[in-house]
Amino acid sequence: MIPTITAFESSPDRGRGLARDMRVRWALEEVGQPYDVRLVSFAAMKAPAHLARHPFGQIPTYEDGELVLFESGGIILHLAERHAGLLPADPDARARAVSWMFAALNTVEPPIVELGMAGILERDKPWYEARRPMLEAHVRTRLDQLSARLGDAEWLDGAFSAADLLMVTVLRRLGASGLLPAYPSLGAYIARGEARPAYQRAFAAQLAVFEASQAT
Repeated sequence: MIPTITAFESSPDRGRGLARDMRVRWALEEVGQPYDVRLVSFAAMKAPAHLARHPFGQIPTYEDGELVLFESGGIILHLAERHAGLLPADPDARARAVSWMFAALNTVEPPIVELGMAGILERDKPWYEARRPMLEAHVRTRLDQLSARLGDAEWLDGAFSAADLLMVTVLRRLGASGLLPAYPSLGAYIARGEARPAYQRAFAAQLAVFEASQAT
């Protein structure tokens, strides 16, 4: 049976691959697993049928037979455990990769999302200009730490893994922030992820959805 994921019918990222279904698409492409996509509108995401799949009314979700999952990190961990190619075989290396997966989502992503959401929701508020430097400083702290740890390495811990997949997608959210040029090693790291054939296939697939939505 081919699994089905959900994605935005009309993504607010306008085809830039920032919505979280991109992570799952990329993981599926890396392991060579065909998949179907169910496109959902913002209204449908709050309807009972989708809430049964995702209790918080978001995307992506993943359905494979009787198994229904939500949260991109949980879905990708499931895929990495079921298919070769996204986690190392060595138990210790595998544990380190899983730790980095959690770090991408729980340590690096939150200040990046907070900065981005402030720019969307608070830009016209009187406190925004005073608050933005603090938000940027929080992001720079994480980028400083991550850049120091990555150093000249190609990937976070040995070979490419699900940890790199998640970290690259998290860092890509900073594309319009102006913060990344100060971290050339992280810029090169993102570029290596984007150059992977599986990433290119996933990006093309989600971009096609946006382009189709604009044509109708």
